Amino acid sequence: MNAEKKRLTRSNDRMIAGVLAGIAEHLDMDPTLVRIIYVILSLASIGFPGLLVYLILWLVMPER
Repeated sequence: MNAEKKRLTRSNDRMIAGVLAGIAEHLDMDPTLVRIIYVILSLASIGFPGLLVYLILWLVMPER
C-alpha cells in the first residue's frame, strides 16, 4: 500500500500565520474548532506557553 504522507505545513487559510489552520488541515478538522481549542488551552495554562509554541511553529513549519 502506498499511503500518501501528509506534511504539516502552514495553511493559506490563515488568520495570523496559518499555523493553526495548517494543524487543522493535517488532522482533518475544522480550523475554527482548532483555534477555539488553542485559545482555551492557552488561557487555561499559567504563563501562556501557547504563545511561545505558536511562535516556534510559525518559524519551523514550512509554507505550503
